[in-house]
Amino acid sequence: MNESLLRELVPAVIGVIVRRGADFAAAEDAVQDALVEAVRVWPDDPPRDPKGWLVTAAWRKFLDAARAETSRRHREERVDGEPEPGQGGAVDDTLQLYFLCAHPSLTPASAVALTLRAVGGLTTRQIAQAYLVPEATMAQRISRAKRTVSGVRFNQTGDVATVLRVLYLVFNEGYSGDVDLAAEAIRLTRQLAVRTHHEEVAGLLALMLLHHARRPARTGPDGRLVPLAEQDRGLWDTRLIAEGLDVLQAALARDRLGEFQAQAAIAALHADAQKAEETDWVQIVEWYDELVRLTGSPVARLNRAVAVGEADGARAGLAALAGLDPALPRYTAVEAYLRERDGDPVAAARLYAEAARSASSLPERDHLTRQAARLNARLRG
Repeated sequence: MNESLLRELVPAVIGVIVRRGADFAAAEDAVQDALVEAVRVWPDDPPRDPKGWLVTAAWRKFLDAARAETSRRHREERVDGEPEPGQGGAVDDTLQLYFLCAHPSLTPASAVALTLRAVGGLTTRQIAQAYLVPEATMAQRISRAKRTVSGVRFNQTGDVATVLRVLYLVFNEGYSGDVDLAAEAIRLTRQLAVRTHHEEVAGLLALMLLHHARRPARTGPDGRLVPLAEQDRGLWDTRLIAEGLDVLQAALARDRLGEFQAQAAIAALHADAQKAEETDWVQIVEWYDELVRLTGSPVARLNRAVAVGEADGARAGLAALAGLDPALPRYTAVEAYLRERDGDPVAAARLYAEAARSASSLPERDHLTRQAARLNARLRG
């Protein structure tokens, strides 16, 4: 059983069923039922045309469900004239599914879940495990999302920027459960890049590849978080870095800069440094200037303050930090780092401890707590 093939076929098969007359929710349910049947049948009797087999099975599932409704007569009129079994159709509807699943009427969490289900081909159980929530909770979330988009025309033009934000959310969700969501986000973004040839899609793909390349070095053997400057760069995946750089260079050559390209350029400068001290912080500050110009993002400004502190000294970094809202996530941790570099360990220790109390993850909390303990031990000694 080729599970990856099944998942790759899901969006195309949903698209065929929708174009034959089903609404999105009914089509997605029918395809999921067909997948269950495929898992049962294919190991002993693999089809010569997997997509055609799934289309035929899903269409029959849809007809069975439609005929069971009280509005059977209306639905049977709508689905009259069934195409020949096994004909999958030449139209590739994956791109439309991306747009539909990232519909602006959906919450970010619902958009992510629906994308993983309809485009990624994951089961509700797999998505629930990845998000560490009960399967019933995730099933309700997906059902609500499908109801929300059920009336949306399938051929409406979508917003690439919204799709990219959903994929970026998937990428940043981590690695819980059976499914590696970072790897899944890369797989889906690769698909989107092939279908759109959009420079910002390429920028996001490059950013994901460059970040993912550093994954083996991000935690130590004991599970502790390892800051970028302390990572063993020999553990970085040079193949992914090379691919990310190639994708980024091709995107930048189109001369239509966007925020994901700018973020990828920053990641590329980190990846290009053989040692932490060789990092070109001056160029990184320049790219953060571009990112701030493009987005006005307070988070980009916060990260820029760190880069300024590295390029021009801690005092300059603190000056850049001063104009930002202290309520920003990670603001206190950044200030602690810059205070320590500026020679104020007392303030830094206090700020590290404060940042630990509001950390969003256990590894981050543990790291900040250890930073505070390290400085306090030095002060006592």
